[in-house]
Amino acid sequence: MATATYPPPPPYYKLYKDYLQDPKSAPEPPPPIEGTYICYGGNYTTDDILPSLEDQGVRQLYPKGPNIDYKKELRSLNRELQLHILELADILVERPSQYARRVEDISLIFKNLHHLLNSLRPHQARATLIHILELQIQRRKQAVEDIKRRREEAQRLLKESIGTLEDTGASFVLK
Repeated sequence: MATATYPPPPPYYKLYKDYLQDPKSAPEPPPPIEGTYICYGGNYTTDDILPSLEDQGVRQLYPKGPNIDYKKELRSLNRELQLHILELADILVERPSQYARRVEDISLIFKNLHHLLNSLRPHQARATLIHILELQIQRRKQAVEDIKRRREEAQRLLKESIGTLEDTGASFVLK
């Protein structure tokens, strides 16, 4: 019984046999998925919205509303997290059987921190895009300046060459 090192290709390759002669003979790609879909047993959606903590069944520790001071709330949650970790260390030393509640509190604080940080992702993406575009503009301006400088240098060398040729008595027509 002979075995192959690699499995045979899927039968889809037969759909592209005339592609080089007629690129339109290939099948159209499938349309993009819209709405919800299941992948590896999990439900996903194509809408890029951040679900609220309440939708996820988590208690929100910072104020609700559009005017959240992210810096203040992140610092507050960070201090609270540090306090809870110290309390957990004390409980583990003094009453090890009562650690579960503190771990749940720490988990809640982490979930709130994570949600706050994720709500800043669109702002981060916008700022990153602005920075990338500014760098591209700067690089292109530098390239234009470099081209201008090289053009001027080439013109200067050309004039010097013409002057040298005229001094030696050679004549030619520059078009």
